[in-house]
Amino acid sequence: MNHVKPYSLFTEFDIYLFKSGKHFRLYEKFGAHPVTIDGVNGMYFSVWAPTANRVSVIGDFNYWNENEHALNVRWDSSGIWEGFIPNVKIGEVYKYKIHSNNSGVVTEKCDPYGYHTEHPPKTASVTYDIEGYEWQDKDWMQYRQDKNGLDKPYAVYEIHFESWMKNVEENRPLSYWEAATKLVQYVKDMNFTHVEFMPIMEYPFDQSWGYQITGYFAPSCRFGHPKEFMNLIDEFHKNDIGVILDWVPSHFPSDAHGLGFFDGSHLYEHPDKKKGYHKDWKSLIFNYGRNEVRSFLISNACFWLDKYHIDGLRVDAVASMLYLDYSREDGEWEPNEFGGNENLDAISFLQDFNKEVYESFPGVQTIAEESTAFSGVTRSVEHGGLGFGMKWMMGWMHDTLSYFKKDPIYRKYHHNEITFSLAYAFTERYMLPLSHDEVVYGKKSIIGRMPGDKWQKLANLRLLFGNMYTHPGANLLFMGAEFGQENEWSYAKSLDWHLLNDPGHKSVQTFLKDLNQFLKDTPALYEKSFSREGYEWINYEDGERSILSYIRKGHDPINDLIIVCNNTPAVQENYLIGVHKEGSLKEIFNSDLKKYGGSGVKNTKSIKTSEKPWNWKDYSAEVTLPPLAIVVFKIN
Repeated sequence: MNHVKPYSLFTEFDIYLFKSGKHFRLYEKFGAHPVTIDGVNGMYFSVWAPTANRVSVIGDFNYWNENEHALNVRWDSSGIWEGFIPNVKIGEVYKYKIHSNNSGVVTEKCDPYGYHTEHPPKTASVTYDIEGYEWQDKDWMQYRQDKNGLDKPYAVYEIHFESWMKNVEENRPLSYWEAATKLVQYVKDMNFTHVEFMPIMEYPFDQSWGYQITGYFAPSCRFGHPKEFMNLIDEFHKNDIGVILDWVPSHFPSDAHGLGFFDGSHLYEHPDKKKGYHKDWKSLIFNYGRNEVRSFLISNACFWLDKYHIDGLRVDAVASMLYLDYSREDGEWEPNEFGGNENLDAISFLQDFNKEVYESFPGVQTIAEESTAFSGVTRSVEHGGLGFGMKWMMGWMHDTLSYFKKDPIYRKYHHNEITFSLAYAFTERYMLPLSHDEVVYGKKSIIGRMPGDKWQKLANLRLLFGNMYTHPGANLLFMGAEFGQENEWSYAKSLDWHLLNDPGHKSVQTFLKDLNQFLKDTPALYEKSFSREGYEWINYEDGERSILSYIRKGHDPINDLIIVCNNTPAVQENYLIGVHKEGSLKEIFNSDLKKYGGSGVKNTKSIKTSEKPWNWKDYSAEVTLPPLAIVVFKIN
C-alpha cells in the first residue's frame, strides 16, 4: 500500500526556470523538507529522475520497502517525482530507489539535494532541518562588502579540515564544534584575514581530499552536524575572518549511490565519454549544456552563500572545464561548432554562475583555479570574460618555487624566474597560491625545497613569504607552511605541531603572524593590488647580486613603500637604490630580525635621500641589506 500524499513545493514558474537553466534556488524545492499538512507532521520529498518509471523513498522508517512510499510523477514532463510522507521525522536515514525505463535498470541513490548524510562508508542521506539556526554575524554581513573587497588585504589560510589538528585523546579529527574554538582562535592569533576550506561537502573517499563529492548540499558528517558547521562559520565571522569554500563543479565520482547514471540514464554527466568522462581522475563530468544540470550546480553555489553565509567560492579545476581537449589525445575529443577546443557550454555556465553570485550576494568573491593562458578569466561577463573575482597565479608559484630551491650562488643565472611574473601580473586579478598541491607527491614541503643549512632554509622561507606578500595580488598559504612544516602533507595525519618546540620554527611562525598584521596595516600592499598604478620597479636588472627593488603604492602617496629583496646570504652595505621622491627612508619591516631567527642586520637610522639620480629615479639612497632577507622602507 502506498502512503504518499500528493503535495508539491513547485510552482509552474519554478518548473519553467528549472527547465530553462535559470532556477538558482532549487534547494528550497528539491530534497527532503519538513512540512505539516492537515495537522500531520512529515516530510516532503522531491527528486529529478526523468527516465524513471517508478521512484520510491526507502529507509529505516519503512524497513527499506519500496512498495510503501512510491512518489508521484509530475504531469508537466519535468521528470520530477514528489510527495508528502506523514510522520517521517528529522534524523531518518533514506535513499531513492529508482526503476528506470532504460532496460529495467534499478538504482538506489542518496538525495542529490540532501542536507545531511550518514557517516562514510555508509551512503544514505539523513533528513535534516537546516532552518532555525540563529546567526550572530549580523555586523560582519553588513560590512562584508567592504571588508571582502578587492582593495582590501587578503591573507588566506588554506585548510584540509580532517588533517589540520587531531583530537589526540580520541585519535580523530577535530569536530566542527571543537574547531569553532581551536581553529578560529589560531587563525585569529595568526592574523589571517580569511580561511579557505578544501572541499567540506560530503565525499566517500578520504584519499580524494574531498574533491570527489557525492553530497553537494551536505557538509561532511565526519566532523558533526550541519548547524555545527554553521556555528563554526559564525565564530569566524564574529572574529572578522572571512570563509572561502572550495567548490567542485568540474567532475564527480561514479560511486553507485552518487549522481552518476542516476535514473538509469546519463542524467548529470555528459552522455558522450569524450565530454563526460575524466580519464585522469576516473570521474564523470557534468553536462554543462543541460539546463537542469546548470540549475542544480548554480543552486548549489548559491546554497552555501545563502544558508551558510560563505564569503567566497574557489572553483576547482576550471581549466579542465574550459577545454574539450584537456588531458586528451588526438581522437579523444571533438572540436566545438566553430572548430575550436573551447567547451562553449562550460564557458557560458561559468558566466551564468558568476553573474548570479555577484548580483545576488554582495561582497562575495569567486576565485578560479585556472592554470592556462585562457583570456579574461577575471574580466566581467559584460565584456566577454568569465566574470571571476580572482584567479590563481600558477605561473608565479612555479617560477618562484623553482627560483628559491636553487642554491643562492646560482640564482644570478635564473634572475628572470623571480621577475617574469611582473610581465603579466596585471592581465588578470591574481591570487598568489602556495597551496596543498605544492606539498604532495614527492614535491617536498615548502621549507624542504629551500637550500642550505637549517638557518638558511628558515631565512629563505621568510624571504619567500616576504616576496609573496609584497608582490601584487592576494595571498594564499596552505596550513603548516606558516611554521615550516618539514614533512609533506598527508591527508591522514595531523600537522607536525611539535615543531613549534623548536625555536627556529617558532620564529618563522612569529614572522608570518607579524607579516599578516603588516599586510593588514599597510594600504600600499593592498589598495591597488590589481592595478599597474600600485607597483613600480626600481631595479629588476641586478641579477649579478640577485637583488630586487620596487615600490608599492596605495591611494595616498604618503603610504608609498620601497622594498628590497636580497636573495643571497651576502650582506650588502651601502647598496644604492633609486628613490622616486625626496625624503628620509625609515625601515619598517625586516625579515632578518633576531626575533624571527635572523642575524639582526638592520637599518637603525633614517636614511636621507640624495639628489643623485639612480635607477631612472630623481633621487637615491644607500641602504644596508641583511642576508637572505626582505627589507621594507617608508619615505617620510
